Amino acid sequence: MVSRVAVEALLLLLAWACALAVRPWRLLQPWQGQVRLATPFLAALTVVPWLWSWPGPAALALPLHWSAAPLVVLLLGWPLAIPLLTVAGLSTMVTLGHPWWQALSVTVWSGVLPATLMLVLGHGVRKAFAPNPVAYLLGRAFLAPMLALGLSSVLAAWLGHGFQSPIASLQRVAMGLLAMGEASWSCALVSLLVAYRPQWLATWSETLYLGRPARTHTPALSRRR
Repeated sequence: MVSRVAVEALLLLLAWACALAVRPWRLLQPWQGQVRLATPFLAALTVVPWLWSWPGPAALALPLHWSAAPLVVLLLGWPLAIPLLTVAGLSTMVTLGHPWWQALSVTVWSGVLPATLMLVLGHGVRKAFAPNPVAYLLGRAFLAPMLALGLSSVLAAWLGHGFQSPIASLQRVAMGLLAMGEASWSCALVSLLVAYRPQWLATWSETLYLGRPARTHTPALSRRR
């Protein structure tokens, strides 16, 4: 167990070092009088810890809940997602009474690892299909989240976080269905944001994907003047 905790702590420290190296707080600075990612950041900071506060079945080594890490990466980008997911993981020490080592495991396997795999898979989709709206929605917003969550579950099990109990087969099915369901909802939400609030997606650019200037959203009062 000690070696497993050491590996998880090393992964978290490495992720933080890489995230801080690119200064993620710059994404929350005003640009053209607006902080584009303020709303999705505050929404994710509220919803993700709430999702992770739901207790999972006692028979499972890791709680069975939505990760939301792939969606957070699509909304905020990987560097800003890592601090937010760490806060969500550490919050389980308060909401669920987890010891620090269990909160660390949840942070790494439900947050940091799926988010990092999303970064890698998303880059692969973009390199393979170039900036294509269909590839973004089906590849980066659906297929990449499903693979990232599935691979994270397999790696967590390989390090001893499950698949060894009498209900191991049921756990595999549950995690597979959960990954597919979360990927579907992530794709649906991202599709709506692309249509109505593209400025809330750090990974989307209308100039890049559609070849047109980005839309600006001005307050209703300003439009009436």
